[in-house]
Amino acid sequence: MTKAEVISEISDKTGIDKSDVTVTVEAFFNIIKASMAEGNNIYVRGFGSFVNKKRKKKIARNISKNTAIVIDEHYIPSFKPSKVFIEKIKASHKVKEVNA
Repeated sequence: MTKAEVISEISDKTGIDKSDVTVTVEAFFNIIKASMAEGNNIYVRGFGSFVNKKRKKKIARNISKNTAIVIDEHYIPSFKPSKVFIEKIKASHKVKEVNA
């Protein structure tokens, strides 16, 4: 499902104009990105957590030049679903049908 499909479905289910839903969804994503860029984690009860994960400094290899390069310690964005979300997916018959 794409962002446009999510916007259409929200618009259909709520009766809110697509342009208003688009603005709201874009604002939501921008707030998530800005907050995480500032180092804040976001917790949505019953859905999951958007967290910054720390990656340690490591040595990697550049295969084409056969040299070692150092990758400094850095943070990456990550999503951890809530237990309620995980249980809903596990119990879903549609997911089992699609992946079978």
